[in-house]
Amino acid sequence: MAWMLLLFQLLTLCIGSMAAYVVTQPPSVSMSLGEQVSLSCDGDGIGNHLVSWYQQKPGQAILPLIYDDSYRPEGIPERFSGSNSGNTATLSISGLQAEDEADYFCMAYHGSDGVHSDTD
Repeated sequence: MAWMLLLFQLLTLCIGSMAAYVVTQPPSVSMSLGEQVSLSCDGDGIGNHLVSWYQQKPGQAILPLIYDDSYRPEGIPERFSGSNSGNTATLSISGLQAEDEADYFCMAYHGSDGVHSDTD
């Protein structure tokens, strides 16, 4: 069985009142190719904000996967999807492929007031 390692960058983001939002996943996860994986970004009332998800592979630029909770930029496969409600925003990847091995992180923002943190 083919196994792959997905690495998830733990990234804390702040919004307005300084509420913290954290990707709640272990530092790494092993999954079988073809499976579905869900990553969550949790925070009190995060559903009241917009969330974007990003992917970064070693030595490559950051790639936006999802913006405004559930919209995919042009060129992003349909197997990447996002949702946001209540206290949890979720990135789902269906039909996991070897090229999905990467760091993933979220950014929560309110309208145009996005706050982000560098990963270095």
